[in-house]
Amino acid sequence: MPKRHDDYKYDLEYQASTEQKHRRALRNKDRRQALREGKVHKGDNKDVHHPNNDLLSGIKIISSSKNRSIK
Repeated sequence: MPKRHDDYKYDLEYQASTEQKHRRALRNKDRRQALREGKVHKGDNKDVHHPNNDLLSGIKIISSSKNRSIK
């Protein structure tokens, strides 16, 4: 059975919240800074990792598969 638009309603509201917009902006800022410094490049399958989900602490560059497998 295909998913309906209603199934995604919570996720859409969550992503549109002010707090999540701010956190996303901080993550994007860190990615742009890493691009400028030459630590990552488009298409290199690397992610900017924020240890312990702390956006204000230091960042690490790790493979996207490893970063997205962390639970």
